[in-house]
Amino acid sequence: MPLHHANRLLETAGRIILGKERELRLALACLIARGHLLIEDVPGVGKTTLAHVLARLIGLQFQRIQFTSDLLPADILGVSIFDRSTSAFRFHPGPVFAQLILADEINRATPKTQSALLEAMEERQVTADGATLALPEPFFVIATQNPAHQIGTFPLPESQLDRFLLRIRLGYPDRAAERALLMGEDRRELLERQPAVASPSALLELQHAAQGLHVSDALVDYVQALLGATRNSPELINGLSPRAGLGLLAAARAWALLDGRDHVLPEDVQTLFPHVAAHRLHLAGDGRPVPPATLVRLMQAIAVR
Repeated sequence: MPLHHANRLLETAGRIILGKERELRLALACLIARGHLLIEDVPGVGKTTLAHVLARLIGLQFQRIQFTSDLLPADILGVSIFDRSTSAFRFHPGPVFAQLILADEINRATPKTQSALLEAMEERQVTADGATLALPEPFFVIATQNPAHQIGTFPLPESQLDRFLLRIRLGYPDRAAERALLMGEDRRELLERQPAVASPSALLELQHAAQGLHVSDALVDYVQALLGATRNSPELINGLSPRAGLGLLAAARAWALLDGRDHVLPEDVQTLFPHVAAHRLHLAGDGRPVPPATLVRLMQAIAVR
């Protein structure tokens, strides 16, 4: 996907999801970095629509899984059914065998069902009946979750949260964008008429280009200093894992690529750090999610060289 195609994708998506240009760019950067995206917000602000927009405009094979308290792992991964004609069990793939999975309201399912996605998100494969089955390439999970205080939600375990590269919030639209939504055409109908502006193979090309962007030794030192600050902070229970550090660099490369640069700047890391770190860190004492002010203090305490 040449860069002008990525810009066209963002421009087209911005005409469907109004007033959320930055969030759309974060979501696309997450896909370019080969990461999974977690969208947390109240119902009705466009979380599901964002996933539909990305799948439609990139031409990705799409499956939506509605997570509920009675959803079972087999409903996601698939099930083996006895075939009388062959006198053997035959595996019927579940909806996880698609290029983009929308795990809608993921925190309404039980932890057992949530964990069914762990292998798929990390290894991009599924193990069923002792056989390992590869998932399509590219493969992404975009999960939406409602705020944890809402009735009928289960908290995502740390192992699950760590599989998501970025977490974003859409928030309510501003007054002008909301008025355009109220007066305009239904977003779903608008999207149905919108052809793809890219392709899965073009996205793979853009991912490969992002991996080749230059990262200086000084910038790696800066990233390590940020990781160390989270691990040594008395305000936090645990610090960021090496997986988070790798994800931060990958996301920063993608962000730099969308800016048209061939190298990563400290500003790229600073932009992505809150979205990589916030859902992985919890406050010491009460275990609450880390507030943005704490992340800002951590960044301000680390000198950029």
